Amino acid sequence: MNKQILVLVGLIGLLGWGVYDYAFSEKDNMDETSLNNRIENNDLISGIKEGNLAPEFQLQTFEGREVKLSDYKGKKVILNFWATWCPPCKAEMPHMQEFYLDQQKENVEILAVNLTTAEKNTNDIGKFVKDYGLTFPILLDTKGDTGETYQAFTIPTSYIIDSQGIVRKKIVGPMNKEMMEQLIKSVD
Repeated sequence: MNKQILVLVGLIGLLGWGVYDYAFSEKDNMDETSLNNRIENNDLISGIKEGNLAPEFQLQTFEGREVKLSDYKGKKVILNFWATWCPPCKAEMPHMQEFYLDQQKENVEILAVNLTTAEKNTNDIGKFVKDYGLTFPILLDTKGDTGETYQAFTIPTSYIIDSQGIVRKKIVGPMNKEMMEQLIKSVD
């Protein structure tokens, strides 16, 4: 009798799991189809949630060039918010530079947005870039608007944006090169 009850409970559990798995795999497929339809129809909501069109911004690079996020449409983008005084940012930057050098031919871009309003001295930014040998674009958020829009309240904060400008993932905290590779591979 106990064996029969145990087998019955096991079968009910398997059946429940099967229904759950089917329902959510269908939902994921519908979400992807829905997203593709929204992209084709230009019917996307701008925002920082996964599946939203990443909010547009225009910032100056450290070298003084004006850059917009939409300039990078067609490329996968790691949008990273950081500051020179942030220990996790310091730990992340060598990995980011190595990843950038490896991915230059792969249609991937890193945009590192310095939260300039959080810096004690803007001269520290140039020293940091030189000391770490950073060659990817360093953008300056001098008013704090872009950091606020992207809710970069904890740094580093990064967004993975696909080649169509869609937010695919938000990461709070430092990443290493392997994480960046996995996240970029999971996009598009």
